[in-house]
Amino acid sequence: MVNIGEKIKRYRQKLGLTQEELAARTELSKGFISQLERDLTSPSIATLTDILEALGTNLSEFFTEARPEKIVFTSEDMFEKEETEAGYVVRWLVPNAQKNCLEPIMITLEPGGSTYEENPHEGEEFGFVLHGSVVLHIGEEKYRVRKGDSFCFKPASVHWIQNTGKTGARLIWVATPPSF
Repeated sequence: MVNIGEKIKRYRQKLGLTQEELAARTELSKGFISQLERDLTSPSIATLTDILEALGTNLSEFFTEARPEKIVFTSEDMFEKEETEAGYVVRWLVPNAQKNCLEPIMITLEPGGSTYEENPHEGEEFGFVLHGSVVLHIGEEKYRVRKGDSFCFKPASVHWIQNTGKTGARLIWVATPPSF
């Protein structure tokens, strides 16, 4: 259950307002704000709406219980997709990353494997080769990227990665905005 008075007090204190300042902004008395914060009285919906507006929020945000953001992801959280015809496996390292600003994946390429061509888009791409080596194709240019090397570019051209070696390759690839 939401403790309205306590929550209003936290919002007020977060903004650095006194009870008197909040009262002045809402045309209420300091005594009413004090009683409200101690849950000795309850506001009408109209009064609560006015108070929340003065605190920079609204009814919907105020009553929505924020879920704690997940920080650590285990292998059970991750999703893997194998592209057998193309010779690679994609592992999404952060589930539902499409809602974030960036999307990290791990790609494992078999010898001769290649990701699909990706069309130009806004944002940036970054990669770090963990094992083996790959050829990064950006438009007409080709770049050899070996174990321990990284790459970073703006995807203004068609781009993809290919493993031309005799052993498998593995890399971390991060795109912003999410595009995988």
